[in-house]
Amino acid sequence: MNICHVITRMILGGAQENTLLTCEGLRARGHEVTLITGPAIGPEGELLSRARAGGYRVIVLDSLRREIRPGRDRAAAAELRRLLAEIGPDVMHSHSSKAGILARRAAAKVGGMKIVHTVHGLAFHRYESWLRNRLYIALERAAAKRTDAIISVADAMTAQALAAGVGRAEQYTTIYSAMEVEAFLQRPRKTDKVRAAMKLPRKAVVVTQVSRLAELKGHEFIIEAARQIPDERVCFCLVGDGRLRGRIESQIAELGLAKRFRLTGLVSPDRIPALLHASDILVHCSLREGLARALPQAMLAGLPVVSFDVDGAREVVDANTGILLAPKDSPGLKLALETLADCPPLRKQLGAAGQAKCREMFDHNRMVDQIEALYRRLMGDEQ
Repeated sequence: MNICHVITRMILGGAQENTLLTCEGLRARGHEVTLITGPAIGPEGELLSRARAGGYRVIVLDSLRREIRPGRDRAAAAELRRLLAEIGPDVMHSHSSKAGILARRAAAKVGGMKIVHTVHGLAFHRYESWLRNRLYIALERAAAKRTDAIISVADAMTAQALAAGVGRAEQYTTIYSAMEVEAFLQRPRKTDKVRAAMKLPRKAVVVTQVSRLAELKGHEFIIEAARQIPDERVCFCLVGDGRLRGRIESQIAELGLAKRFRLTGLVSPDRIPALLHASDILVHCSLREGLARALPQAMLAGLPVVSFDVDGAREVVDANTGILLAPKDSPGLKLALETLADCPPLRKQLGAAGQAKCREMFDHNRMVDQIEALYRRLMGDEQ
C-alpha cells in the first residue's frame, strides 16, 4: 500500500514515537510510506532526525504548526491538499488534533483514499475553557464525518470522544501506543553509572516522573509529597524539560528540597530505559493524558507505578501492578510513596506483575500488525 502519515510536529513525545515506529514498521513490511510533519520546534527535543534516517519519504511543511493561526493554517491546508494529490496514497493516517483536522479535510477534498486518524489525547477536556472546548468539539465532530476509521490509544479516549458526539462507535478501534519493549525489559549496563552520576545516597529510594515540564503534568503534587515525606532516603527524579522548568526549580529550592530532587533536563529516548532501571518507583501525576507511555515503559522495566486515575491509566495500572489515586490526591500520593519506599518486596511483586502484563500488550510489532490489518480491512483486502 501507499500510506501517508501526517502529524503536527516530531518532537520527543508519545504521539511522535508512536508515529515513528508505525512508519518504520510499515516500511519494513514493504509498504510505500510518506511522513508529512511540521517543523520540530520547541524545548521538548526532536525525533525528526530519526525519521529522516528511516528510509521513507519525509516532508517538512513549515506552515503546519501547533498554534492556531488562521492565515498560516489556511496555507497548511492548501499545501496538504497539493501534497496528498501528488502522493495519491491509498491511506492517509493523521495524528494529533491540529494535523488531524487539517489533513482529514484535505484528504476528503482530494478524494480517492481511506482516511484514518489516531486519538492520542483529546484537545477538549475539563481544564480547558468552555469556549475552546466548544470549538474543538465542533471541529472534531466535523473531522470524524470525513474519517473511515479512528484509532484510540486507550478505551477511555473512545468513551470520551463518543460522549462528546465525536464520531460513531463503529468507527473506533483501540490499538495501544506501543514501544520497543526489549529495550526496557533488560537492565542496561550503564544503570549503575546513572545512579552514580546523580550522586544519590547509597540507600536512596528513587521516585521518578517522565514527562514534559508543562501545565497539567502534576509536578506540584510531587513536590508537595516530597515536602511531607520526612524520610530523606526518598529522592525524586524529574525526567524531561519544558517551559515550566524555572518555576519548578524555584519551588523546590524555596521548600529546601534541592538535595532530594534531580532534574535531568531533556533526555533522548535511548536513555530512558537506564533511567527507569536506576529508579525504584514510577510516579505519574498528570491531570490529563491519553495513556502515558511512561506507565508501560516503567512496568516493562519492573517498576511499581503510582498514577492519578486519569484517562487510560486504569487500563494498565491496577491493584496487581501499582497504586491508582484520585486526581490531585496529595495525601494519598504521600501515603502510596511512603508505603512503597518502606516495602521492597511489595515493589518487586508489583513490578513483576506489571512487566508480565505489558510485555505483549505494548510490543510495537503487534501495534504495527494491528494498524496494517485495519488498513487492509478498509481496502477490502483481508490477506
